[in-house]
Amino acid sequence: MRERMKPTAFDYQRAGSVAEAVAIYHHAEDARYLAGGQSLIAALNFRLDAPGLLIDISRIASLRGIERLGDTIRIGAMTRHVEVMHDPLVATHLPLLRDAVASVAHPAIRNRGTIGGSIALSDPASEMPACALALSAKFHVEGPDGGKTVPADDFFLGVYETALTPGEILTAIEIPIPGPGCQHGFAELARRNGDYAMTGLAMMRGPDPRIVWFAMSDRPVRALAAERALQAGAEVSAVLALATDGIDVLGDLNASAQMKRHYARVLLGRVLQAEVAR
Repeated sequence: MRERMKPTAFDYQRAGSVAEAVAIYHHAEDARYLAGGQSLIAALNFRLDAPGLLIDISRIASLRGIERLGDTIRIGAMTRHVEVMHDPLVATHLPLLRDAVASVAHPAIRNRGTIGGSIALSDPASEMPACALALSAKFHVEGPDGGKTVPADDFFLGVYETALTPGEILTAIEIPIPGPGCQHGFAELARRNGDYAMTGLAMMRGPDPRIVWFAMSDRPVRALAAERALQAGAEVSAVLALATDGIDVLGDLNASAQMKRHYARVLLGRVLQAEVAR
């Protein structure tokens, strides 16, 4: 008879503010922050992680909400995917994010999972880190040594690895509003709706085009060569030929590296053709 896995014993404490959460972490021996819990709880149940203390930050009001601040949109890290998907500010100014979040897992997970949790986890097959990179986002972080701001280009370091140091909390995502005439594109290939992507693309086209791949390498990665070709006005065929140039593509159980390179050209071609059609 197969036994159902359960987490090891741990203590639990709910924080009322970011400062309190950081203070609790600072005095704990082995703690984890609990936000939406859609990734952490699964890791605990499979005993891939076994912290001594969970610090619940899910009810800290300052970590929620979406607002416009001048030429930027600020999204609290504890804002749930479903809230991002239906927010009018996101729909008006960040349609890339609106389109991408609809592909995040399944409705039950989108109802509980948070945008900050997805970004802080840094799963290389996740949509939100790639979109943040494509949108030139900045991340606001609070920790034992105070606050800091980290550009998306410097945040994602590898598989489940980010610029966050122990005890730091991602508090907000700040995204500049794209200028007039900027266009976006999003596409991914998955075996079934809601499955992890085999290959995915988030793109912004404007004065500073950004083509970002996910489920391709150990982190979301920019196709710098293809971006330069697109900016120079190259033919679509030339851009597609450079789709994965200079990128360390990693094969996995879903597809080999060679297949992922092929999928990348297919997705980028679809997005560019749809842009021409518009």
